[in-house]
Amino acid sequence: MKKFINKCQLTDFITQMVCSMKILRYRDECSTYLGVLKDEEVAVINKEDGTPFGCFIDLVKTACDNGVELTEFVQGRIEERGISYSNLYESIGSSMLLSPIDPPEVWGCGVTYKRSQLAREFETKTKGIYDLVYEAERPEIFFKATASRCVGPNQEICIRGDSRWTVPEAELAFILDPEEKVVGFTVGNDVSARDIEGENPLYLPQAKIYRGCCALGPTIVTVDEVGKEPDLEVECRIYREGELVFRGSTRTSEMKRSIEELRSYLCRFNPVPAGTVCLTGTGIVPPEDFALRDGDIVEITIEKIGTLRNPVKQL
Repeated sequence: MKKFINKCQLTDFITQMVCSMKILRYRDECSTYLGVLKDEEVAVINKEDGTPFGCFIDLVKTACDNGVELTEFVQGRIEERGISYSNLYESIGSSMLLSPIDPPEVWGCGVTYKRSQLAREFETKTKGIYDLVYEAERPEIFFKATASRCVGPNQEICIRGDSRWTVPEAELAFILDPEEKVVGFTVGNDVSARDIEGENPLYLPQAKIYRGCCALGPTIVTVDEVGKEPDLEVECRIYREGELVFRGSTRTSEMKRSIEELRSYLCRFNPVPAGTVCLTGTGIVPPEDFALRDGDIVEITIEKIGTLRNPVKQL
């Protein structure tokens, strides 16, 4: 089994533990566990039969079935069952960190930042279309991935074999509960083939949907910890042969659209299943002459959530 990483890197993954609760998932040689983070300690949450929950949405569904908010349910369960917290590094230091959720559907939102609009115009060599998208009342929302196309921390994101210009897209992602309400946020990487996307707007699905096209993790932070419309710093770093070759940052407050606006349009006449993830768009775009290569490392850090780190593989 692939081991985790050293203590310093683990601290990078679970950055800024000032929130009272985060959710993560990890696997050792025996089982898969859903853990609740508090400061630098973790508590494993179990079902009625004592087995760990499969992923974050199982926890959310159980809370909904009990008619209580997620944070209240988790904290009450820990107290009632006398679940103890243990040192984070001792508990998962030799385990493999997984994506905290297996999403039945992943959707994406495009041109929600001004920087994204300018990048789209450059890649398509077309003026006006993406002005309309950026300014339109209706946001651009597209299908992005299924669970089988998603990867978690330390797993490979991919470059299509027919793409010469693929880039990461660092994005805040929200998760929906069974009532189609936002229940949490995580880090998302909407890996995209910009050359295919630029050939024709109708090629968007081929630019966006393929093996290893989406990464999620490393934790989920609940809405009550960061707010319904969080203002968080987002940073993307790309390393090549150990050297930093790109670094960019933005804030989620730079989005033209609100989280509620995107959620509302996604769910309008469209019944989405519990656990659906929605990527909210990117405001970080590498230079036009930059493309990912096999062996690169992409790191995306979002304030209060953590750092999602993935190696790159050329298909």
